Amino acid sequence: MNNFFKTIIAGYGAKKLGGGCFSTILIFILIYVALGQCNKEGNRRSYDLPKQKTEASFNVSSTSVLPHE
Repeated sequence: MNNFFKTIIAGYGAKKLGGGCFSTILIFILIYVALGQCNKEGNRRSYDLPKQKTEASFNVSSTSVLPHE
């Protein structure tokens, strides 16, 4: 989420929920941090996920090695 919109939403919520000066500032900080945390897991795309390791294939020749007699 854009920081500008986070600030606007947190400010509006703090204005509606806050009673005094200290509680309004505290509620603003809580809402702002909560909006920042919600954004972290929501934007994971398939190319952001770690790639799974695949086993390497080995080329084995079809000739067998026999010990000398």
